[in-house]
Amino acid sequence: MTPRSHSDAGAGSNGHPSKRSKKSKNGSANGSSRFYGMPLPGVRTEDLSGSLIVVEGTDGSGRSTQISLLTEWLEGEGFAVETMGLRRSFLVGEDIDGLLAENAVTRTTLALMYSTDFFDQLERRILPALRSGLIVLADRYIFTLIARAAVRGIGRDYLHGIYDIALRPDLTFWLNVRPEVAFDREFKKSQTISYWESGRDMSLSNDLFQSFIRYQSMIKREFEYLSKRHGFIELDGEANVSKVNGLLRKRIASQLGIHSTKYEPSHALAHLWR
Repeated sequence: MTPRSHSDAGAGSNGHPSKRSKKSKNGSANGSSRFYGMPLPGVRTEDLSGSLIVVEGTDGSGRSTQISLLTEWLEGEGFAVETMGLRRSFLVGEDIDGLLAENAVTRTTLALMYSTDFFDQLERRILPALRSGLIVLADRYIFTLIARAAVRGIGRDYLHGIYDIALRPDLTFWLNVRPEVAFDREFKKSQTISYWESGRDMSLSNDLFQSFIRYQSMIKREFEYLSKRHGFIELDGEANVSKVNGLLRKRIASQLGIHSTKYEPSHALAHLWR
């Protein structure tokens, strides 16, 4: 299987100073094209010598596993890596966790809280890392936030307006899995299913399984729309970990000018290699 890209445009642990990465041929390193709209005030895009690589997908798609493996591989190739994900902002990350735990938040407020979490990380984590020439691996990005809010009735145009000043990734991968497969993986991993990941707040079904399937099917349709709009590189998230990782490494190596994609996980990560 080879990666499928819906367009030619790139959608996108600290170590030693990284190698300077190649920029894609789409001109993402030039001017405001590194942002979806106008650049953030005070940000000189020519100073952003690093690369932003995004791995998207629903729970159960294998994103976090692949991020761990890619981090180890890239560091072994001499690159310094910074990671980011949802609810990791020191500003509001814990606040979002608390609101989710209590189910005490409106849909619009939650969407705006997540956008605050994202932009705080963009300013304090992503941009400083890129200025230092690091590779930023994002375990989800604005696309998950847009998809989740859109299926809850918030307008796409409004959501894209919020994230208009977001940085455009150099590569965005989408690990596509069927909702049924995602359910089996998530339940096997934790013996429970998240209230929010099953869309229980949307009253889709009294049955947990059916609620999860309906909600994740809605999210999947949003990803299909976003993939066409932003040029995701779609991979079969149902394939085994080593195969998916090999495809990711091949595409990232081409982006960064890495000549060899050989990789065997360390003992610490060997349990992920299946």
